[in-house]
Amino acid sequence: MIPPFSLPGDDRGLLLGDGLFETMLVLDGDLPHLSAHLDRMAAGCALLGLPFDRAEAERIAHEAAPVGGRFAIRLTLTAGSGGRGLDRPAAPVPVLFAKAAPLAVVTTPATAIVASTRRNEGSPASRLKTLSYLDNVLARAEATAAGADEAVMLNNRGEVACAAAANLFWIKDDRLFTPRLDCGVLAGVTRARLLARHQVEEVAAGVEALEIADTIFLTNSLIGVREVSRLGDQEFAPHPLTEDLRSTLQL
Repeated sequence: MIPPFSLPGDDRGLLLGDGLFETMLVLDGDLPHLSAHLDRMAAGCALLGLPFDRAEAERIAHEAAPVGGRFAIRLTLTAGSGGRGLDRPAAPVPVLFAKAAPLAVVTTPATAIVASTRRNEGSPASRLKTLSYLDNVLARAEATAAGADEAVMLNNRGEVACAAAANLFWIKDDRLFTPRLDCGVLAGVTRARLLARHQVEEVAAGVEALEIADTIFLTNSLIGVREVSRLGDQEFAPHPLTEDLRSTLQL
């Protein structure tokens, strides 16, 4: 395990964003969805052409998990050291490390805006948790500047994709909807759990689908299900179905 402050100056994750990360919930030392997160990191490494030592990743995650309380762990994998330029070494040696931080339970609904920063649905990186997260950073900065908690991101076709740090769902006439992965959407772990337990329609839809929705909510591994009370100037009332979903995905 190499702590982040020891990364060499030629690390490709540092210089080029060449790598992946996972953010996981820790409850009293237990990582309830570790396997799903490692599955996603392994699939991402396969797509990026990076080697992945699953047993080592599991060991490092458990080693970083505090014994008591509620925490978030970020597991980071960089492509390791490389020379000047874009080309990787013939046999990259990834660097893998993890860090935990205390995590409070979120009990309030979120407010959101539609960001001007777009999701590039044509890039494989839009469906991975890569170290190149600048678009998400910019979208969240837009939300913060507007006094909102989160940013809804559209793709280059104008379709709803996701939030800056969450998957996005909406309810209309008691039907559940979420953007399709090919809209530039990360295959979220909590998203997958919800899809496995409930009938959800995966669609390509414009922002008008949100404007006529009965309610909107966000999901990720740290917040579970979080309702959106306002999107721009439009307000949404609590919906009984979201409480049912929150209960079935209780973290």
